[in-house]
Amino acid sequence: MTQPPARRPDATGLVLLLGTTIGWGLNWPAMKVLLADLPVLSTRATSGALGFFVLAVVAVCRRESLAVPTRLWPRLLLVSALNVTAWMGLASFSLLWLAAAEATIVCYTMPVWASLMAWAVLGEKPGPARLVGMVLALSGLVLLVLGRGIDVGLAKLPGVAFGLGSAILFSLGTVVTKRWPLGLPPVSSTVWQVGLGIAPLAVAALLVDPPALGGLSAGGWALIAYGGVFALGLCYLSWFAALGRLPASVASLGTLLTPMVGVASAAIFLGEPFGWREATALALTLSGVAFAVRG
Repeated sequence: MTQPPARRPDATGLVLLLGTTIGWGLNWPAMKVLLADLPVLSTRATSGALGFFVLAVVAVCRRESLAVPTRLWPRLLLVSALNVTAWMGLASFSLLWLAAAEATIVCYTMPVWASLMAWAVLGEKPGPARLVGMVLALSGLVLLVLGRGIDVGLAKLPGVAFGLGSAILFSLGTVVTKRWPLGLPPVSSTVWQVGLGIAPLAVAALLVDPPALGGLSAGGWALIAYGGVFALGLCYLSWFAALGRLPASVASLGTLLTPMVGVASAAIFLGEPFGWREATALALTLSGVAFAVRG
């Protein structure tokens, strides 16, 4: 029998996916610049609150119900802590020790850890491709951290620990969500996760490092607006829209563009070095993630 022609990926979905990954990638150097003027917690809490407002307005305009069944609250609180509080908080702290490009590479090892956790939680035993992917990704991390000498690597260890922590906990949130889906409308689910996840960071910011927003420059406000409205708000919406139009495998592999954009934009806008070490580490890590996703 003649095989039917392969279905081409939806063009609108590909455009949405491209816009999402570019928006997320550019946010890494933007965050690095903001941290020179604002404490970590204040930076995340301010942009997160703005993103929450944008998403809530979109949910209301779409007439999506924001009601949450009582039985879902424990699960919603858990995934919010993993997908938002841990991810945004720990990833931001990693930028205090790592360059924006380095933090991007470390944090986007998420699919590798998700593959391992899916084995433990979902019973999805990793095949040879996923095991190869883990070795490649970890090789990229070792080169990134120790490529300039042991002393430099040790100085960066706190940043690597925060970055890996954010990636591992976000991966756990992904697996938990897959094992026990929330069943909420997509925008409504994002509104609640962002709101509940940002709340602890906002409280901690007020208690530990209150934001001095009065002295923030116009450029700083623009970066906060970018992170809240675009990277956190609109990019999440375009991501959900892309997922609805594209196969999951295409969408997952498409996210590999995010660290590439982050590394390239950090070199262009921040003047961060991009030599053989960074290029090789990026190639190894992305290859490992690609194997993990496909295996």
